[in-house]
Amino acid sequence: MTSVPNLQLSTGSGTIDIPQLGFGVWQVPDDEVDAAVATALEVGYRSIDTARLYGNEEGVGRAIAASDLARDELFVTTKVWNDDHGFDSTLTAFDASMQRLGLDVLDLFLIHWPTPARDKYVDTWKALLKLRDDGRVRAVGVCNFEVEHLQRLGDETGELPAINQVELHPYLQQAELREFHAAHGVLTEAWSPLASGGDVLDDDVIRGIADKHGVTPAQAILRWHLDVGNVVIPKSVTPSRIAENFDVFGFRLDDDDLAAITPLDRGARTGPDPVQFN
Repeated sequence: MTSVPNLQLSTGSGTIDIPQLGFGVWQVPDDEVDAAVATALEVGYRSIDTARLYGNEEGVGRAIAASDLARDELFVTTKVWNDDHGFDSTLTAFDASMQRLGLDVLDLFLIHWPTPARDKYVDTWKALLKLRDDGRVRAVGVCNFEVEHLQRLGDETGELPAINQVELHPYLQQAELREFHAAHGVLTEAWSPLASGGDVLDDDVIRGIADKHGVTPAQAILRWHLDVGNVVIPKSVTPSRIAENFDVFGFRLDDDDLAAITPLDRGARTGPDPVQFN
């Protein structure tokens, strides 16, 4: 079985491994997620990314319980949703997520969005730090935070997130944000890594790179994520696609490929703008 490379994720007092390629379950209904996660685990994925918003934490928990994998072989992520922001509300939301997942300790807990108009993300972050320091979660981070939000967390709590999960694909490369992450030891994780299967899969440059390596456009893009150092979490419920998305370790993009993809950035989001989304 293919071994997924790991990256180092800060725990505040040290580091833990996070698989660089994980399996996302956004938009997968709870009654379908068991089969999708089971397929992913059989293929070789060992990292599962869910969230309270997705409504499928219970199904993810069922799939984990039904697998024959030891708990320490799996990396599980979930997230606190916008209406649970605030110190006490976040602690309560975490308990509810853990009950749905059927887990005692979580690997990674994330703030799903900063929702700046609520202005509670600093208190929410303090709750995540408490959960980590209490040993209930191994590492903590955020999603969809811009540099200004990250800087405020650092300024007010003295600690930056271990990871920031953001929309990221060849049409939205987030260069400034990734540069900030690299300078401050924050890992970059990509959601919507294939731009929701939109025009990027038909892009002539991407297709040319895929043909050159004898792979699909999706595989070429996922390999790009790995080669530039992102953690990446593609999502699918189709068994053949789940396997295809995992089959990205038999080739690497060369410098010419990477240079060809860089100019494709057009700042094109498929999801909301984090500064405006509340």
